[in-house]
Amino acid sequence: MLIEKDSVVSIAYQLLDASGEVLEKSDQPISYLHGGYDGIFPVVEEALHRQAIGYSCSVLMNPENTFGEYDSELVRVESRDAFPRDIEVGMQFEGAQEGSAEVMIFTVTDIADDKVVVDGNHPLAGQTLRFDCTVVAVRPATAEELSHGHVHGDDGAHGHEH
Repeated sequence: MLIEKDSVVSIAYQLLDASGEVLEKSDQPISYLHGGYDGIFPVVEEALHRQAIGYSCSVLMNPENTFGEYDSELVRVESRDAFPRDIEVGMQFEGAQEGSAEVMIFTVTDIADDKVVVDGNHPLAGQTLRFDCTVVAVRPATAEELSHGHVHGDDGAHGHEH
């Protein structure tokens, strides 16, 4: 079966930075609903379209195809007393961008005496990344998966269906 719109695709993958360091790797294959459902990077989905089980590819992705360019306006200095006493660098908090109702995740990057620096950029923003993957299973999506726009359960995720 070829990968077409509305098929469930299971892949083994790894995500690498520009220097080749592995940032993320699948221990078990992951599954996504193919065909513009935002289950995977669109540029990877494009590379997998009309391929079959066993197909491998390596896709180089610029920031605009992944987590966007780094936006210095998303770095804020906040008052220390707006945070819990046990705050540490690396902790994450939800917040809204000024003038927007959209909830974002901010990561604490620095703590001074009475100030805390938080960054709303994704940790991989501004980076060119490489996505290597191999297709391990392809199956038609169920009617329920199509109506919900994502994969349910782990049917086909272990490569049992062909």
